[in-house]
Amino acid sequence: MGVSLTEIAQQLKGSTKKVQLIYAFNGTGKTRLSREFKDLITPKVVNEEDQEPAELSRTKILYYNAFTEDLFYWDNDLDLDAEPKLKIQPNTFTEWVLQEQGQDQNIIANFQHYTDAKLTPHFNEDFSEVKFSYMRGNQEPTENIKISKGEESNFIWSLFYSLLEQVISVLNVAEPSERETNQFDQMEYVFIDDPVSSLDENHLIELAAHLAHLIKSSTSEVKFIITTHNPLFYNVLHNEFGSAQKYMLKKNDDGTYDLNNQPNDSPFSYHLYLKTELEKAINTGQLNKYHFNFLRNILEKTSTFLGYEKWGDLLPQTDDGRPNPYVARVINISSHSKFSSEEVTDLTDDDKRVLGYLVGQINEMYRFK
Repeated sequence: MGVSLTEIAQQLKGSTKKVQLIYAFNGTGKTRLSREFKDLITPKVVNEEDQEPAELSRTKILYYNAFTEDLFYWDNDLDLDAEPKLKIQPNTFTEWVLQEQGQDQNIIANFQHYTDAKLTPHFNEDFSEVKFSYMRGNQEPTENIKISKGEESNFIWSLFYSLLEQVISVLNVAEPSERETNQFDQMEYVFIDDPVSSLDENHLIELAAHLAHLIKSSTSEVKFIITTHNPLFYNVLHNEFGSAQKYMLKKNDDGTYDLNNQPNDSPFSYHLYLKTELEKAINTGQLNKYHFNFLRNILEKTSTFLGYEKWGDLLPQTDDGRPNPYVARVINISSHSKFSSEEVTDLTDDDKRVLGYLVGQINEMYRFK
């Protein structure tokens, strides 16, 4: 029997583990879970008598999710196309990081580490906007450039990570009276939802390792919850946090959720999990178009492991030794729909038959267990 996200948030809050790591597919509800958890730690004001100043919520929980990125937006200077700038919405969190804590230089250093040492952010005087320049080969800077979406995501994560470094450093001083600031004394939780998915694999591994090292350096009572849809990021953290509690978050068809424990002794095999889910759907007849995407993902992972140039080479062949063009076409069409409405279109009986046949053949040909 599934439960609500509120109940899952309560379960996470009741855990005594310092680190809880959660894997979930995109669209499952990780961001909503982070909001539910935040509201559980700092409940919304019900009446004026119980009112708690808004800035106090940030002293109890520090969280990074899609809402954090929404605090930043571009002014593209459409009239002159001369000075695109990243605007920072007035917010207690950004004011806290930039104005009160003075983290701008650490933010720049972290950002350049994961992007390019020649790409430099420039904050204005009141930290309400950021411009970017790039140092060219002749040592002349290209001013006021618009960075990519991935670089923007990196910049916002660098802002959060710089604050997290300071919070952990301050709280590692055991005696509150000896800390450089007491603004973090009430901190209870850090909730991180999918930091930077736009990084290449090398930088993503590095980021995960750095985050794990930072969290493991924490000696205070602060607890950490990390959610992700990226199997590589999850597996790096899985290996780094030997004693952490690991979960798989699943959304059920009726809108409820399951939070299942994952073993500590082995990392998460994403493609094997997909295959298990696919076989369950075949056995129950609950097949949808996205299950073809599951199959394609399995084939891509398997072809890379076995050294095939194309995933289509793994498909069952026709009598003349060639890949079956009909089967390949079905997978391509079903896993790359142009419109979101196509994802919920019912499969034909023939589509279901092909999917079941393919999974059976792949199990037999490549000896999956």
